[in-house]
Amino acid sequence: MIIIFKKIILYILCLIPWFLSSLVPFNSEFYNSLILPFFTPPNVFYGIAWTITYIFIAFSIYQVISKYTWKKIPKSYKKTLLINYLFNQSFTFLFFTLENTFLGFISCIGTFISCLFLYDETSKLNEKSTKYLNPYVLLSLFATVLSITIYIINAK
Repeated sequence: MIIIFKKIILYILCLIPWFLSSLVPFNSEFYNSLILPFFTPPNVFYGIAWTITYIFIAFSIYQVISKYTWKKIPKSYKKTLLINYLFNQSFTFLFFTLENTFLGFISCIGTFISCLFLYDETSKLNEKSTKYLNPYVLLSLFATVLSITIYIINAK
């Protein structure tokens, strides 16, 4: 019972940081004022897609941490995870708070590129846990395409 409780706590600790950017207040009027491309999904899509993706990312991290102790995990994985996390979490602030479509795009491209590196680093440590990163790779690619399109069609 205690072991299961520890596993649950560890997973929650892997999950919670990914939702910190949702605490950043944002101006929905700014987003609604933008010209959006035809392939923009409904607003409800983002909350659902990113929540599911964060659950999968956390599970991938949890599997790596469960297989190794934190001290035995290579620095390259930790650095890649941190860089990816910072790019991912910066989007809400850069795009919605600063209302900057270009910096939002930079955050998206950084998230996507670092996501690919995270996938590679994860595969070296736990091949099975990379499958949980597949939705992240696809969603961050879609977000990058959407973000650059929004930037271009709204550039003044």
